[in-house]
Amino acid sequence: MHTAEDERFLGWDDGRGLAPGPVPAATDELLAADSWLVEDGRVRGLGRHAARFSQACEQAAPDLDGVERFWRHAVAELPRTGTWFPRVELRPDHTLGLRLRPAPPRLPAIRATLWERPDPRVVPGRKGPDLQRLARLKAQAVAAGADDALLTAPDGRLTESTTASLLWWEEDVLCTPDAPGSLLPGVTASLITDQARRHGVTVQRRRVTPADLDGRETWLVNALHGIRPVTAWVRTGLRPGPAARAGHWRHVLDSLALPLPSPERRSLPAG
Repeated sequence: MHTAEDERFLGWDDGRGLAPGPVPAATDELLAADSWLVEDGRVRGLGRHAARFSQACEQAAPDLDGVERFWRHAVAELPRTGTWFPRVELRPDHTLGLRLRPAPPRLPAIRATLWERPDPRVVPGRKGPDLQRLARLKAQAVAAGADDALLTAPDGRLTESTTASLLWWEEDVLCTPDAPGSLLPGVTASLITDQARRHGVTVQRRRVTPADLDGRETWLVNALHGIRPVTAWVRTGLRPGPAARAGHWRHVLDSLALPLPSPERRSLPAG
């Protein structure tokens, strides 16, 4: 696993551009953040990550200028070889930065558990402010023998995990949680559901409780790991469903990776 010594941090100055600086502590709170997987210069849904980060910055710091210019420079700095998991950040002092990180190991499946206490997030719809709270929750899930934990809304419906969007299958219908106000807009989930519709698959938003997932093919999806079927439900009494569709849809998702623009061009690809 990579360490802080493997990371680099580039701070943004609207006049000078990006410049190397000390790597901020990972425990620092963020107003907004976004991260994605870069494999040998190819990325899925980069334009969607740009839009999500821009919207998050607008919500957190409406008077902040230069976000679009910062993004173009950040994309130009991304390595074109190797496997990376960079993160753009809006910090509490309203400064912007790019954290360049080697990608951690990626897993093809996941063991999930349930977080049965109240959702600890303060800003569920924006990535950044709750990262440290979610990291602590995930650590408790790992200590219990799982890889991640699913969160629940006050009425008991499931929302998402600490690091991923929830998708599941009911017969031939691909389902997403119906939990207004409790979901981060997941880029990878949106890529999958858009492709599913293009392939003629019915996609529906449904209220879901833990019991509804018993025996069903269930995925936790995010930018780093892509599609991970749940192959074990830890300390829940739930049975995992067979991952019959995961392989096909991984290929579909992987096909969406596009080359980064050349650093000289500094423009975003579609997607």
